[in-house]
Amino acid sequence: MTEHKLTVEAEPYEFELDPKRTALLLIDMQRDFVEPGGFGEQLGNDVSNLRRVIAPLQRVLGVMREGGYTVIHTREGHRPDLSDCPPSKIARGRLSCGIGDVGPMGRILVRGSHGHDIIDELKPIGDETVVDKPGKGAFFATDLDFMLHNRGIESLVVTGVTTEVCVNTTVREANDRGYECLVLEDCVGSYFPEFQEYALRMIKAQGGIFGWVSSSEKLLVALEAGQSVGGRV
Repeated sequence: MTEHKLTVEAEPYEFELDPKRTALLLIDMQRDFVEPGGFGEQLGNDVSNLRRVIAPLQRVLGVMREGGYTVIHTREGHRPDLSDCPPSKIARGRLSCGIGDVGPMGRILVRGSHGHDIIDELKPIGDETVVDKPGKGAFFATDLDFMLHNRGIESLVVTGVTTEVCVNTTVREANDRGYECLVLEDCVGSYFPEFQEYALRMIKAQGGIFGWVSSSEKLLVALEAGQSVGGRV
């Protein structure tokens, strides 16, 4: 078991993590958001802005799996009867084809639909946890906090989509619960480049009001150095 902490170059200053108490969180890397032909593209968004995170996230995921880190995936979506979806969420946007309707990849944001599931490139393996969440934040109406506490997790490496919505909401929820969050700028994505920039600036502002921002490359340098010294978690 590794006893030492790792230091990652980050903003606003270095981020320290204890490998035994750190989890990788992959937020909503779902077909409907990320793949061409899905709900996100149907809304007129350029999914290539989100797909850029796949390759660096695959590298981070591979190294953290090899290191024995806790890996948790989330999916935003609802029960088939939509009983966990507020009517206001269904109505918002006045969409002709929205939540619960049949879209290009099955019923939109409904659990069990093809579009609701995680993309093949980042599919969970083994006993990796998948948290199904009805809201934007990964802590709202889920048992994520309970699971993290049970595993002694104190730090989260946060990745996924979208930066300004589900990622930012989850980081704020985590901060209020006492978790230290490191957000990887090239492993989170937004349909809107300006939102990407400002959402990351909000996290690291004022001395890290919500957390730290770094990159996959800087994290991998720290992880690989740590594994060469201390072995697996």
